Order: sequence, then structure tokens, then C-alpha cells
Amino acid sequence: MKRIYNLSKIRNTVASMGVFDGVHRGHQRILKKLVREAAKEGAKSLVITFHPHPQTVLNSGLRIPFLTSLGHRLSLIKELGVDFFIIVKFTKSFSRIKPDEFTRDTLVGDLNIKGLVVGEDFLFGRRGKGDLFLLKRLAKLHGFKLFGVRPVMMEGRCISSTRIRRAIEKGDLKNAALMLGRPVTVLGTVVRGRGIGKKIGFPTANINPHNEAIPPSGVYSVDVKLEKKIYKGVLNIGTRPTFGGNRRSAIELYVFNFRKEIYHKDIEIMFKKKMRDEERFDSVGSLRRQIKLDILRAR
Repeated sequence: MKRIYNLSKIRNTVASMGVFDGVHRGHQRILKKLVREAAKEGAKSLVITFHPHPQTVLNSGLRIPFLTSLGHRLSLIKELGVDFFIIVKFTKSFSRIKPDEFTRDTLVGDLNIKGLVVGEDFLFGRRGKGDLFLLKRLAKLHGFKLFGVRPVMMEGRCISSTRIRRAIEKGDLKNAALMLGRPVTVLGTVVRGRGIGKKIGFPTANINPHNEAIPPSGVYSVDVKLEKKIYKGVLNIGTRPTFGGNRRSAIELYVFNFRKEIYHKDIEIMFKKKMRDEERFDSVGSLRRQIKLDILRAR
């Protein structure tokens, strides 16, 4: 999948638009349809995504803990076979563009789309007036095909990024994974910590997450993806109460049988199961014994 900087350099596309936070099962249905329809048309598949999240721009001060950072999101989209992507910087001035103007000038004029694939509840343009009904009229006017994709349901409700985010924050990893269509994951960068893990015999990697929704405090069994290889490990999310506690929660990863230097590298953590809550121990020795039990259980 390639990023497009000059819109005039790509023509003959079937496109889809959206934030695609999480690339969950509903998004996957849209993107798989996009790839299929592009192949039928002999065209390239193109994703137009927006950054930052429109809601954070339109609602000043609103903070949304994304399911996936932009880079993580694009890697997940790439895995579905999409050819190209365009990142549109979302601003208040951009939000004021009328849907018919964006369709005429960008989708048709710049990109010469042959088709557009969107969710049935998709909205775009000034005041969100660009809905499926309007797109049907614009598609007929400009001569491109329009495909509206039904949402994916679970337990009688639509799967959505908001619903998944709430499940993760409550610690309901099972249902979050069912809605995502894959394990709950966090992408982050390995940074230097206080070296406590190494001092007690379990060297850990401290993870700086890329603005993603994080499960609650506790100890988790995880798989770890680093440079296309999968490792197994144990992850602690919390404030290190045995060592006096921190104001901010830290994410510490212990990878089994691993001794490589990985500072500043990006790492993807796949949550398997929560094993226990974080707790304060009376001594380092007690903590060390518990960590050994955690590792044994995780293995």
C-alpha cells in the first residue's frame, strides 16, 4: 500500500472514505468490498482517511483514546489488500466544504473515481449532510458506482469503535476481540524506565503507547510482535505500588527468553488474558515469587 501525496498522479480508482479507527469487523466488511469492486473494475483500491479525528477538531477539548494510532491503522488496512491511501488533514475549514463540492472537485475531479464504497451510516461534508441518499444522487450525476455496505451486528447492536473502546476500558477483552475480529492490541515504542525489573531479575521493556485505548490495570498474558516475529510474554499495567507508586500508569513488558536491545523500537502487544489485578506486596521477595508464578501461568 502506497501513500499518495499528489492527487493528480492517481486515476482510475475505487475509493472508500472514513477514519477507520480500530479497523474492526464493520470496517473490514467495507474494505474487503472495496478491494473486490476495484478488482472487478480493473482499478486501484484507495482509502481516504482523516487525521486528526474529526470529532476532536469539531469539539474543542474532546479527547478520544483511539483504538489504533494512525500508523497502526494504516498497517491493518494494508493487510486487507488496499493499494493506496491518502491522509486528509482534517481542519475546521475542511469541515465546511459542502459534500457536493468535495465529490465534484476531489473524488471526481482529482481522483477520477469509478466507484465509492461506504458504510450505510456514513456522513461527510459540511454539517454531516453528505449521507447515502445524497451520494446516490451525486453518483448518478457524475457517473460513478456507489456501494453502501451494511453494518456488522453483534448481540443485536452495530459494532462501532465507541462500543469497542468502552469494552476495552472496562476490561472486557473477549467481547472487544469479537468485535475487532482479532485480539485487542496496543502499538507502542520501547522507552527507558527506572530499571526496577532488571534489578529484581526480570528485565522489562517500558512501552509508550501511541495514543490508544488501554485495558485496565493488571497483569496480562500477551503475545508480542516485533520485526515480524511473534514472542510470548507477561505485561503489567499499573502504578508499581510495591515501589511507592506512580501518578501515571506504566506499561511494562517481560518477554520470555529475550535479551535483545530494543530501545526506541515499535512493538505490538496482543492481549490474550488478564491473569490478576495489580497489587502491593510487602517485600520485593514476595513480588519476585508472584512474578515467577505469573510467568509459569502465562507459559
